[in-house]
Amino acid sequence: MQIDGWKYYNHAAIPTTAPHEEPSMEPIDNGNIWKIDGGQPLLIRWTTDFDCGYETNWWYVIKDTPFDISRLKAKRRYEINKGNRNFVIKEIVPAEWCEEIYKVAVAAYETYPKSYRPCTEYNTFINNIKSWGFYKVYGAFFVEDDTLCGYACLRKEPSYIDFCVMKAIPEKEKFGINAAMVSKILYDHSDFLKDGGYICDGARSIQHETAFQEYLEKYFEFRKAYCHLSIIYNPKYSWVIRAAYKFRKILNKLAFIPVIRTANALLKMEEINRGK
Repeated sequence: MQIDGWKYYNHAAIPTTAPHEEPSMEPIDNGNIWKIDGGQPLLIRWTTDFDCGYETNWWYVIKDTPFDISRLKAKRRYEINKGNRNFVIKEIVPAEWCEEIYKVAVAAYETYPKSYRPCTEYNTFINNIKSWGFYKVYGAFFVEDDTLCGYACLRKEPSYIDFCVMKAIPEKEKFGINAAMVSKILYDHSDFLKDGGYICDGARSIQHETAFQEYLEKYFEFRKAYCHLSIIYNPKYSWVIRAAYKFRKILNKLAFIPVIRTANALLKMEEINRGK
């Protein structure tokens, strides 16, 4: 059944509400959440007390103030200005740049650990680009030859903007491509930020190895909005989680196995849930 405010995603029932909004607990209380369209969830996951003002084990990385480059240290200003000299950042229609976007994505994924690389089968990837429904897609064009070397995708909700994707050709990172894309996005949305909106790069990363959130905090004054993670397991499988939790240190050593890696992410969330 369809449940207002919730969706089935990756074997879990998760809220469709904004990060700062707490979802309705009624579907959990009456048990309907386990009948949600899409599949039978293994768990329900949600957060409470968004931006509570004190440090917790769970957070979202957000930018809720207009970007002011003059506030940064000289070295960081230099990196951003270097990127702006080397790249032209502009909005693009992704369906018109499918081949170029595909090449950027493949190059970017080659730097990922093999266990984290998503599927880049050509036809599937191209068809997916054509059906993108993002609010804005930015392209980064190298000034020397006008080639597309990076892209960023945003999804806009009434009260916040979801920073969904940013990919770049690794060889171009030394020219400041990431700094150029992020600064353009922030400058374009200055009024949105002034009016009380925020840009969200997502929740704490569990499964994927990434330093991007730390980069956003260091160079662009994003910050952690601390909150509390809550999890309820499907009664049919809760005993499995309890049993596996005792062996989580051993399972961490087997993270090269895809199914074990997924289980480790779940166990890490359970550890956070227990520690709050």
